[in-house]
Amino acid sequence: MATPAAPASGVRNGAGPEWGGFEENIQGGGSAVIDMESMIPIKMVNFPQKVAGELYGPLMLVFTLVAILLHGMKTSDTIIREGTLMGTAIGTCFGYWLGVSSFIYFLAYLCNAQITMLQMLALLGYGLFGHCIVLFITYNIHLHALFYLFWLLVGGLSTLRMVAVLVSRTVGPTQRLLLCGTLAALHMLFLLYLHFAYHKVVE
Repeated sequence: MATPAAPASGVRNGAGPEWGGFEENIQGGGSAVIDMESMIPIKMVNFPQKVAGELYGPLMLVFTLVAILLHGMKTSDTIIREGTLMGTAIGTCFGYWLGVSSFIYFLAYLCNAQITMLQMLALLGYGLFGHCIVLFITYNIHLHALFYLFWLLVGGLSTLRMVAVLVSRTVGPTQRLLLCGTLAALHMLFLLYLHFAYHKVVE
């Protein structure tokens, strides 16, 4: 009988999807499931949690966020050329997604977190699912109290999910605090910016 090959460097014995998820691909309707899962914080952070290894879902969410921003601008009193409106929305959403993903990946590299750039893009992209929900509702129902409620609950849950995944892939309290605190602050502040300041900046 052949002797089982030793696991490659960096892979644990008996590693299931929680560690082998580095290269995990979600097929078919899996993206819709992960959209909903991005709102459910994980409970176990003692071993690396799986991260989707595809960008179809995150791309769709970024484009959805662009469409919601355009809808919000058109239903407000903002007067601006259509081309500028579209370009600004795309630049804002893709700039945040790519820029923050790159920055957090750089921090993760410094903190020895076990995550790839592809997984970071997927993690942050799916994290925008909460932003889409909050902005779609609050752009149509203009109540500041309602926004703050959804900002804390929906935005907070999607942020907590990302933080929990990074915590599970980072060793050391200082590294976890630096990495996760930075991501949480940027993600929650971005939602505040989109709701309160984005229209004024575009104008």
